[in-house]
Amino acid sequence: MKSHVITIKDIARGLNISVATVSRALRNAHDVSQETRKAVLDKAHELKYKPNFNAVGLVKNRSNNIGVVLPVITTYYFSAVITGIQEVAFKHGFNVVLYITDDSAEREREIFEELSISNVGGLLVCASSMSDQVSHFQDMMDSGVQIVFFDRVPSKIKASQVTQDDFNGAYHAVKYLVQCGYKKIAHITGAAGMLFTEKRLKGYTAALTDHRLSIRKEWIIHSGLSQKYGEADMLELLKCTPRPDAVFAVSDRKAVGAIIALKQHKIKVGRDIGVIGFTNDPLAEIIQPSLTTMEEPAVEMGRISCELLVKHLSKKHFLPREIILPTRLIVRDSTRKI
Repeated sequence: MKSHVITIKDIARGLNISVATVSRALRNAHDVSQETRKAVLDKAHELKYKPNFNAVGLVKNRSNNIGVVLPVITTYYFSAVITGIQEVAFKHGFNVVLYITDDSAEREREIFEELSISNVGGLLVCASSMSDQVSHFQDMMDSGVQIVFFDRVPSKIKASQVTQDDFNGAYHAVKYLVQCGYKKIAHITGAAGMLFTEKRLKGYTAALTDHRLSIRKEWIIHSGLSQKYGEADMLELLKCTPRPDAVFAVSDRKAVGAIIALKQHKIKVGRDIGVIGFTNDPLAEIIQPSLTTMEEPAVEMGRISCELLVKHLSKKHFLPREIILPTRLIVRDSTRKI
């Protein structure tokens, strides 16, 4: 059985103080009282805490490793993001260390608990789609680790972030469906609480409102982001009365799942029910009929995210920034009514 490694979080919990205070006390920072520092050192001795010299190097910006936390690496999108990250990291003399969460909130938290004994100088994070918790991110930042979020950003945290234009991308996707003649448009989306999910939902509802079309609660389904969730969501929509005549999916993987479900039920994709996705995954061209989608700048997302992290690591007082990248409509057969 794996033994528990004592971290500064355990010390903080034992003294009922913040992780940031413990971190500053262990570094003998000037803004921590001698009384507090003594209490921290005593508790550290009691718990048999062993200082993590890699983490000390991390805070002092001596590590040449950048950690990248991803939900998966098997999709085109994330492999393209990694390409962009590596390009910039290697140029600046950093190595890239990958941590895969399997899109599990629990696994994500476990990784962050173990990161206190990892040799990383900073983190690039794409959060789990099923997580609405931010404490593990905040604890890590409070302990002195620089984090830049990309693509999937928690909605309740202040940090640098790089995203695509989720609101306008969703708006134009739905607007295009309307222009194609669809009037009853559903949305199969990700878990609530993620910034990109919320922005794409807002873009969807704004487009329907501007075109004076109905927004029906039963036509909006929150779930995971994989193909299997797309299939399941589409099956739920087919039970609705009235039934939607088009679907905007939050990702291409979900859109592909929706197309598979429609084909299994002998429903003509495009003619009977239109489908549009969001990513421009290579699957979008392979699936039949081919998938209309909003293209995300994946490689550029990786490059800019890593450049932002390098600036945080090289400048002592670099304030958080938000960078939004444009999307582009790619028209294919899944939205053709003829």
